Amino acid sequence: MRTNRIYSTLIFSLFISIVIAAPRLTVVAVVDGLTAENLSTLRPFWAQGGLRTLSEEAFQTTVAYPHLVYGGNETTATLMTGVTPDRHGYTMDIYFQRRDRKQHAMLEDDAVHGIGTKLHLSPHSLLSLTMTDKMRLLYPQAKIYAIGIHPETTVLLAGHAANACCWLDCENLQWVATAAYTEGLTSAAFEQNKNDRIATLAARQWTPRMEIPTYTCPTAQERKKGFSYEVKNVLSHAPEANTLVIELALDIQKAEQLGKDATPDMLMLQLNTLSPTAASDQIASAEQEDMYLRLNQDLGFLMEQLDKRIGRTNYQVLVVGRPIAGTAAQTLSDIHMPVQQFNTERAAALTGTYLMALYGHERWVDGCYGQSIYLNRTLIEQKRLSLETMQRQVANFLMDFEGVQIAMPGYEAMRYPLLGSSLCKRHTGDVVFMLQPGWQLMQDEKHAVDNVIDDNPASPLLLWSGTLRPMPQGQLTATDVANLIF
Repeated sequence: MRTNRIYSTLIFSLFISIVIAAPRLTVVAVVDGLTAENLSTLRPFWAQGGLRTLSEEAFQTTVAYPHLVYGGNETTATLMTGVTPDRHGYTMDIYFQRRDRKQHAMLEDDAVHGIGTKLHLSPHSLLSLTMTDKMRLLYPQAKIYAIGIHPETTVLLAGHAANACCWLDCENLQWVATAAYTEGLTSAAFEQNKNDRIATLAARQWTPRMEIPTYTCPTAQERKKGFSYEVKNVLSHAPEANTLVIELALDIQKAEQLGKDATPDMLMLQLNTLSPTAASDQIASAEQEDMYLRLNQDLGFLMEQLDKRIGRTNYQVLVVGRPIAGTAAQTLSDIHMPVQQFNTERAAALTGTYLMALYGHERWVDGCYGQSIYLNRTLIEQKRLSLETMQRQVANFLMDFEGVQIAMPGYEAMRYPLLGSSLCKRHTGDVVFMLQPGWQLMQDEKHAVDNVIDDNPASPLLLWSGTLRPMPQGQLTATDVANLIF
C-alpha cells in the first residue's frame, strides 16, 4: 500500500515538473522551399547562426505527407491541424464554386474586411483545430501571433484563435492584416509602418554576400556577372522579407512581453528560401544559396535575442520546410524522366463536347479545377437524366486521356486511399481523376496547379528546446507535427 502511495507521489511530481518545465514561448517557423539536402550541403559553411545551432542541437527528422502535394498551402494546413485535407478542408489554394461557376481563394471570406488591404481572408473554411487553437484551449490567456510573407499561409499559421496575424504587402510596402482576429493590426506592425521600416529595407540592393566563387553552385551567368536585384522589385523572394518577419516577431515579443510569465505564448512565422529565379526547391544558384546564408543569420539573431530577453531554457523553436517547387522539370528530364503537362480546362471542354454528342447541344459541364470536373446538375435534373450514369460515362471518357491513371465519380474518389485523403467533400467535383507519375497538372496553358511533381516530397523538421524533453523517433508524417510542441 505504501509502495503504491510512493509510486503515485513520484508520478504526480513528474507530471508537475513537466508542466512547470513547459516552454514559456514556442516559435514555429514554416519555411518555404527548405529541404534536408540543402541544409546538409550548406552546413559546413555556417560557422555560426540559427541553422547552424539547430543542426547541432535540435532533434532532426523528415516529414512525409499522407496526401497529394501540389506546392500550395494544403501542406501548411496539414502541418498546423494534424489531419489530412479530407478533414481540415483545405485541398488546394483555389476551389471551384458551383453557385457562381467561378474560382475562389480557399480562405476568401466576404464577411471579414482587410486592414490596409483589399483582401478578405479568414480561417473560417478551415474545418479542424490548429496547434494555435489547441494552445488557446489549454491556456486561455496565451498570447499568440502570426507573421508572414504571404497572406494565406500566415492566416493558416494563425488558425482560428490567434490574437492577430499580419503579412507583408510587398506592393505598398507595409504590414497588413485581417479583422478576423481580435487585435487586428498589432501595435508593433503599426509602428513599423509609421517608421517606413519595410520601405527602408526595400530600398536596398541585393547583391552577393560573398565572392561568387565561394558559393557552391553559381550559374554560368552568375559566374560572369554575379546577381543584383532592387529589393522592392522582388521583396517576397528576397532575404529582406525574412529579416522583416524576424524583426516584427521580436518587436511583438517585446511589446507584448511574450514568454515573460508562466502562461505559454506562441509566435508563428512564415519564412522563405526561394529566390526570384528558383525553379526548384533544390539549390541551383548562388542567389538561392544566399537566401539560406541570410536566413541562417536571421534565425541566429532571433535565438540570440530570445536568449537575452527570456532565457535559453524558456523557449523552444520548431522549424519545418514546406515543399513549394519540388524537383525541377529539367532535372527530371536530365535523368530521362520527362515531365508532361495535363490541361484540365481542355479536358473539361472535350468532356462537354462528348456529352453534347450523347445528350444534345447544352452546357453539360459547369466548370473545372484541379482534378475535378463539375457537371451541370441543374440541367441534368431538368432533363430528368441520371447523374450517376453521366458521372460514370465521363469517368470512362477521361480514362482514355493520355496521362490519366484513374478517373471515377467524386463519391467513389473519397474512398480511394491516396486521393481520398486529398479531397474534401464540399469541394470535390462530380468526376475526379488522378494523373500518372511524370505528369504535371495544369489549369490552362499557363497556370500550373501542381508545382511539386515529385512522387513523395518530404520536408526537414528541426525541433530545438532549451530544456530536456522527450522526442519522437524516426521519420514523421505531417499529421504528427501539430502535437510536437505540447
